[in-house]
Amino acid sequence: MEGYLLWNAEIEEARRLARRFTGELPWLTTAQREDVERVYAADRAEASRVMLVRICARATELRGEYSRRYRTLRARCVAAVVVCLGTAGGACALVTYLVR
Repeated sequence: MEGYLLWNAEIEEARRLARRFTGELPWLTTAQREDVERVYAADRAEASRVMLVRICARATELRGEYSRRYRTLRARCVAAVVVCLGTAGGACALVTYLVR
């Protein structure tokens, strides 16, 4: 739903900019003005679509990269905890052995 609303807002923005652009060209006939607005809005919509596709691809790429980094970090943390627990257990065993 959010994507639909975002895309509709982008299309409305393209139409608004097209109307503003043709508003600065007072010599255009009504038909010419409509054609220019249609072409301008279509061009802007296509540019927006290309940008959104590029952003989506980059977000997917970053998600994969961050997932790999998270797995590596998690493995390192687990290894560090295991080493620390092993060291603490060994130290306790050594102290127990020496005290007897």
